[in-house]
Amino acid sequence: MDKGKRKKLKAGGWQIGDTKEFLGLPDEEMAFIELKLSLSQSVKEYRKKQRLTQAELAKKLKSSQSRVAKMEAGDHSVSIDLLIKSLLVLGATKKDVAKSMSRPSNALHEKLAS
Repeated sequence: MDKGKRKKLKAGGWQIGDTKEFLGLPDEEMAFIELKLSLSQSVKEYRKKQRLTQAELAKKLKSSQSRVAKMEAGDHSVSIDLLIKSLLVLGATKKDVAKSMSRPSNALHEKLAS
């Protein structure tokens, strides 16, 4: 958020903070959420890079298109195991998966803001 907008909001009585503060999450819970969202983003990126539809990826995973959509949206019901398996099915190496896990997730604030 830019400084001008932050200043206006504070002047209007709004509190400014981050997602962790707003939800009152401990560090390890925040790290877990970021990890899952980073993996979710990677699944979507790998799928698009291979020009696959969600339905085509679902078929490779022996799953459903709606499950792939949930994976890509970072739905809480999707396991990390499934996200990693999906990346491997899409051709990611263990090193690629590790990179995906260590990068910051841009989707965290978008996901929690919606």
